[in-house]
Amino acid sequence: MENNELIAVENRIVTKFLDMFIKFGMLLALASFCYTIFSPFLNIMLWAVILAVVIYPFHQRIAKRLSDKQGRAATLLIVLGLMLLVLPTIMMVSSMTDNMGSLVERVNQNTLEVPAPKESIANIPFVGAKIYDFWQKASTDLPSLVKSLQPHLGDAAKQVIHALASISGSLLMSMFSFIIAGIMMAYGRAGAQSSTRIATRIAGPERGAKLVNICSSTIRAVALGVIGVAFIQALLVGIVMTVAGIPLVGIFFILVLVLGIAQVPALLVTLPAIAYIWMAGDNGTVGSIIYTVLLILAGAVDNVLKPIFLGRGVDAPMPVVLIGALGGMATSGILGMFIGATLLSIGYRIFMAWVDEGLEDSLREQDGN
Repeated sequence: MENNELIAVENRIVTKFLDMFIKFGMLLALASFCYTIFSPFLNIMLWAVILAVVIYPFHQRIAKRLSDKQGRAATLLIVLGLMLLVLPTIMMVSSMTDNMGSLVERVNQNTLEVPAPKESIANIPFVGAKIYDFWQKASTDLPSLVKSLQPHLGDAAKQVIHALASISGSLLMSMFSFIIAGIMMAYGRAGAQSSTRIATRIAGPERGAKLVNICSSTIRAVALGVIGVAFIQALLVGIVMTVAGIPLVGIFFILVLVLGIAQVPALLVTLPAIAYIWMAGDNGTVGSIIYTVLLILAGAVDNVLKPIFLGRGVDAPMPVVLIGALGGMATSGILGMFIGATLLSIGYRIFMAWVDEGLEDSLREQDGN
């Protein structure tokens, strides 16, 4: 009798475990299938969510002035965003592409003239002599220099084309993300309620609202106060350089963007560009002065924008933001830079909130004892 009862208990346990594994396997298969279907749109949707969270307070202000017309306010913000940010960026990239094509054509036709370097360049410590010799050879015998660099130019051209394609793809994805963000803002109230419900289901009734607040505040602080300011600064610098006729604007744009995220002054990039403007002498004295002033102002615009956008500051350390930006750019291009910095900052803040909460519970237990 006892053996029969033990066998029955074992059968019930095996059946329970088997049911559990089957359910878990089905859920895992469903999640894997859903991820496979959704993965091509993952970066677009993540960036759309980030944009929607960042712009939503402005959307609500506009909606109040439009008699609480949520859809109309979202449409207005999409149009303004595309006009003020996306279109100038597309113009800059298009101009950069045209300049690169013109430069390659002039090199192939041997019509490119490189001005002679000044003697003062040779006095620059460590690298001055090499830069002067290279520049001097380019100004006196450019065809032979190009021929000697021919093996390396092919790889460099491929990298430039790959970078331009990445930037163009990121811009296109940004446009779609902006439109999707507008749709999300039009249904923002329902989305906020759903987010709170999901967070409450994950973290419990007490921690759910806190989790939503951590995520939204971190997104606004990082995406608007750090990445947004860096992007606007890089865009202004890129536009000025494009108008001034400085080559390789895309490289300068990326450098200013990365330096802005790392909270390093953009003058490290704009000063060499200013030196090139004066040494090239293509814009005349008055034009060089104008472009110099504009580059200095564009390089210092973050000092004005940060107090406006950043507010009380970013709780995530700048190394976390920078690592997230660089890691995101390495995996998903320019758009990944924005997404990576934001998501890694959110992860850091959630982790630190969990650590602080555990310490507070430990301190309460010690006080109770």
